[in-house]
Amino acid sequence: MIEERFDAIVVGAGMAGNAAALTMAKRGMKVLQLERGEYSGSKNVQTAILDADIVEQLTPDFREDAPLERRLVEQRFWLMDRRSHVGLRYRFNDCNDERPNRYIVIRALFDKWFSRKVREAGATILYQTTVTELAQNRRGRVIGVRTDRQDGIIHADVVVLAEGVNGLLGTCAGLRERPTPDQVALQVKEMHLLPRETIEARFNLKRDEGIVIEAAGSISRGMTVMGFICANRECISLGIGCLVSDLQRTGETPYALLNRFKRHPSVVPLINGSELKEYSAHLIAKRGYNTIPQLCGKGWVVVGDAAELNNTSHRGPLNVAMISGRIAAEAIFRVKSRGGRSTSNSFSLYKKMLNESYEDLKKYKDMPALMHTQPDNFLLTHPQLVSKAILNFARIGGRPKAGEKQSDSKSFGDVWSWTGLFGNGFRLPRAWR
Repeated sequence: MIEERFDAIVVGAGMAGNAAALTMAKRGMKVLQLERGEYSGSKNVQTAILDADIVEQLTPDFREDAPLERRLVEQRFWLMDRRSHVGLRYRFNDCNDERPNRYIVIRALFDKWFSRKVREAGATILYQTTVTELAQNRRGRVIGVRTDRQDGIIHADVVVLAEGVNGLLGTCAGLRERPTPDQVALQVKEMHLLPRETIEARFNLKRDEGIVIEAAGSISRGMTVMGFICANRECISLGIGCLVSDLQRTGETPYALLNRFKRHPSVVPLINGSELKEYSAHLIAKRGYNTIPQLCGKGWVVVGDAAELNNTSHRGPLNVAMISGRIAAEAIFRVKSRGGRSTSNSFSLYKKMLNESYEDLKKYKDMPALMHTQPDNFLLTHPQLVSKAILNFARIGGRPKAGEKQSDSKSFGDVWSWTGLFGNGFRLPRAWR
């Protein structure tokens, strides 16, 4: 039974929780981390893009032993119709040096390694431990937690909530609202095993080079849906993400959307002959800067997906999670080192530091509303019309029939109208500024 008092308790051992626990433990604070899974990453089979600059701030020598799948050297974007796609490729030439700054990682492996670093820094970690309640005093201040391991309260000066986008501790304690279906997306993913040599041949990769493909178009079925494919070391991850509210509205199932994507003629050759290893589903925060909930209060702070921090315009929510976990920990340490109490005013320093360190959250604050209110245009109509235009341009011998040509002209007239592509072209940079 744990009876001592801690400087901080971290609930959750994902990227944000590990970043917070590691930062505080390195500062000499007495930290307890609680994770309901068998180990950090046990509930996560995601593939993710890792920003090396962010990880280096936490553990500078991570390249020596971290489980890195591949260095990301190429990003592809596909605009898909029913049978074809128009593609855009961007090659990261700066990734050919000895210290690349983008890596593809498998979360189950990386999180486990990350958690080991937390333990080595001196934090106490308890796995298979569920936090059942935040303990509060009569004035509403959080003073610790209750768990399913023991009776009584485990006391701490501050509790860091890193429990994920659908975490119930904060909402049950009345500290924050539970996200609505239009504020979260469901991501479903499969991992397909293939020999390393086969993956490198199909994606035109060398040695440890990696690639990520993002896709939009016919797979969306008129919803806010994006597809993705990642080439890992010995497997391919592919999946789709869709707003939960769209799934409710249409009655579509995530697995049906995923099947439609992986049966597309452009995807089939990439996974042909593979062995399906894993299938997973995961909720992702889709709020923007305009709707970030309360981040701190008396005796508590919230980080990562639990804080619904999301940068719509940049892939890699794990990087935002690590930033928020580290900054929250630094704010907590500053308050403690000054002899201050963890009041809501003291921890407003966390939000101030977060805004200063991650200005993109504010810069792209209008992107979620733009993408979610016009999915037909951005994810269905525009990709189909671009594909049709390229098809007509690339025809060899023969011309479109008169009826097809007239239909194409009308469609392009609609999409280039003020309310179509031209209008969206005007709104997009305004949301991006």
